Amino acid sequence: MLKLLLSLFALFWLLPLGVSAALYQRTAIADWWGADRSSTGRLPPAAAHPEAVVRIYAAPTVRWRGIFAVHCWLVVKPEGAPGYTRYDYTAWGEPIRVNGFAPDGRWFGRAPAEVFAADGAAAAAMIPRIQAAIAGYAWRNQGDYRPWPGPNSNTFIAAVLDAVPEAQIALPPTAIGKDYPYDGAWLRRTPSRTGLTLTLGGYIGLTLGLVEGLEVNILGGVAGLDLWRPALKLPGLGRIGLPAWGGASAAQASPR
Repeated sequence: MLKLLLSLFALFWLLPLGVSAALYQRTAIADWWGADRSSTGRLPPAAAHPEAVVRIYAAPTVRWRGIFAVHCWLVVKPEGAPGYTRYDYTAWGEPIRVNGFAPDGRWFGRAPAEVFAADGAAAAAMIPRIQAAIAGYAWRNQGDYRPWPGPNSNTFIAAVLDAVPEAQIALPPTAIGKDYPYDGAWLRRTPSRTGLTLTLGGYIGLTLGLVEGLEVNILGGVAGLDLWRPALKLPGLGRIGLPAWGGASAAQASPR
């Protein structure tokens, strides 16, 4: 049994991370601080798009951490608002950073993937609850941020998603920190309300749900299987298969 468990760990955790590390070496950005953070043009000008907007983006994190993790952020625009508002949870400055970067900008040189999108009435219905979740987020003080196992940027987005279960979206398996118990609960319903998550401080855990599929978390690395929208989930490599939701292409749903 021990040999089987070690073999599974090597196959579904260590091997994917090794492949991800090799891919990272091919595309590494040397000057990460001076890297491009400009808009990717994914969002139309706010003045030309009066409808309400909700977006969640993810991009590989800075430097070597991009081998195994993505950074997620949130963008909202109420109906008729003159501009977009971007929310990041970061380790520097105020933990909840507002409009620190272009809404659809590159994350230190890396173009983001679109994890979720809602427009019009659907977005308008979500925004008040999103704003309330941000205002009430517990880990909002300086010194609260921890890159691993959380609370980090992905913990913050997971908490926001918990307020809008109709989004029916699971964060990428490479969103390390998404399983951190931001509310202190070791057992909770998933943000989509279609399953349950068991977590021991974010270090180890198990998720089973219709939207989330089966996810096994070991030290933040997630491996699993999605049967609803068939895909394999692997540490470092992310989701391989159909996108997590119908609005993104398979390429967009991958963190690379």
